[in-house]
Amino acid sequence: MPTSEQTVAVTSGRRLAHPSVAEIRLETVLHALADPVRLTIVRELAGGHADMACIAFDLPVSKSTTTHHFKVLREAGVIRQHYEGTSRMSRLREDDLEARFPGLLAAVLEGARRSARSPGPAA
Repeated sequence: MPTSEQTVAVTSGRRLAHPSVAEIRLETVLHALADPVRLTIVRELAGGHADMACIAFDLPVSKSTTTHHFKVLREAGVIRQHYEGTSRMSRLREDDLEARFPGLLAAVLEGARRSARSPGPAA
């Protein structure tokens, strides 16, 4: 059962478990960020959006797979989610990740930006 520090109370009464800052593990964060779909989600959240509904993301996967990717990010401590009515809203835990692993998120996002701009390896 999650502790009160691990959960976010929401107006609808539904709760989602989140790890505390101290419980966020480097290998779990890196695993979560290693997937291209999850990295796309993180890049969009880092692009200046405070809270985004899960349905706002244009991802190349099914709804159930999208749900799985958000769960992996939430359980890794990369995002925080809460309900607003029937929408599950997501927010990047930038401050928490910076406190736990200084510079990590910025480095991963910069690497993703550079990778997206550069052409793939020559065949």
